[in-house]
Amino acid sequence: MSGWRPKRPGRLAVRILAGVVVVLLVLAVGGYFVVSSRLVTIDALGDYEGRPADTPGTNWLLVGSDSRAGLTAAQRKKLATGKAVGRRTDTMMLLHIPDGDGRPTLVSLPRDSYVPIDGHGSNKLNAAYAFQDGGPKLLARTVEKVTGLRLDHYMEIGFGGFVGIVDAIGGVEIDVKQAIKDPKAGIDLKKGRQVMDGGTALGYVRTRATGDLPDLDRTQRQRQFFSAVVKKAASPGVLINPFTSVPLALSAADSVSVGEETGVFNLLSLGLAMGDNPVTTVVPIGSLPTIDGQDVIKWDREKALRMFEALAQDKAVPKDVLPK
Repeated sequence: MSGWRPKRPGRLAVRILAGVVVVLLVLAVGGYFVVSSRLVTIDALGDYEGRPADTPGTNWLLVGSDSRAGLTAAQRKKLATGKAVGRRTDTMMLLHIPDGDGRPTLVSLPRDSYVPIDGHGSNKLNAAYAFQDGGPKLLARTVEKVTGLRLDHYMEIGFGGFVGIVDAIGGVEIDVKQAIKDPKAGIDLKKGRQVMDGGTALGYVRTRATGDLPDLDRTQRQRQFFSAVVKKAASPGVLINPFTSVPLALSAADSVSVGEETGVFNLLSLGLAMGDNPVTTVVPIGSLPTIDGQDVIKWDREKALRMFEALAQDKAVPKDVLPK
């Protein structure tokens, strides 16, 4: 017994800490490969003649589609998603992440924006996705051509994935600016701050039952919701709790489709950027005409070009371009 010495508390603490670090690293590495293997990739960004050149910063096209894939008839009824077939986009947002210390910029692109689409003349922006020969690639090309910005990443999520991610983080808190009752979207909301589950949040960002300009109101709610989700997902209470962080990571991997050039670390950088207090805005609006029987949105081309030229130079958007 003369050779036995008690272990020093400091040395024991170091060993315990080292063990914890090793376990976390193993979990992180294992989680990376699990999430990476479950990501669905699609061919969304391709080269073509006249494609904009690469510019500083990182540009994402974030798309919310009205896909009912994976939803049962009961779920479609509960979520009030309807029985529509085909494919359309409910949400389109351009996210610019600067190379330097500036704030990211999140720009809503209203789906009713009237823009030129290769092979189809001019039409609503979401038509580029809905055309039989369209989809992610034609939509991405259209956005590149009308903004002059080269996209680096593409991410898309459908209705079912939307609900799953919100529920995985335990709901999201939203400040509702006015009471909204919309049976078509399955919601009956009171004014004020409240926590929404996935189904309620889906109805909130989809409804067109508010305001004189429903499509523009929708884009505002979509930016508000997206920022709230990322803020909640990046909070310590979610990230360090395996009972929320693991389901969130798996739900996200199963719910989104990304361009072939996008991986787990790119998605992580997206999340970090959205947690960095981004500037949220909408492309400048010029007029709201009716063309061929359709109510459309025409951009203020001069202001829109100034907005996208600033982003192409990795600069903040001029304040006089931002909507009041």
